[in-house]
Amino acid sequence: MNQESKHSDRGMRKWRAFASIPEQHIGLNKVLEGLNKVEKPILAADQQEQINEILMQACGTDSKVFLTYYKKGELITETCSIESINVHTKALYFIDEVFEIKNKLQLSDIVDVQFV
Repeated sequence: MNQESKHSDRGMRKWRAFASIPEQHIGLNKVLEGLNKVEKPILAADQQEQINEILMQACGTDSKVFLTYYKKGELITETCSIESINVHTKALYFIDEVFEIKNKLQLSDIVDVQFV
């Protein structure tokens, strides 16, 4: 018997030790996801005012901003341009720099905005 036949019998199982028990794999993923979660920051009135000023200055221009927002327990920062703000629905529309896709975000989820 040669060396190749010994190793080919085991296949990919030897590399997926934790995946052999599905319940354990699912449980470990939930624990790891929970470690990265943070609570949504509460902004002071002056921070909210500063965010509003920067959004109004950047709105409709080609100015790039660093937009930090809260989503599902995470703080996400993207480089983007602000397309528009809908005050009635309290939504912000922005175009991200990576995929150049129009995105919608609730104004209440914004944590920070800075010009690039």
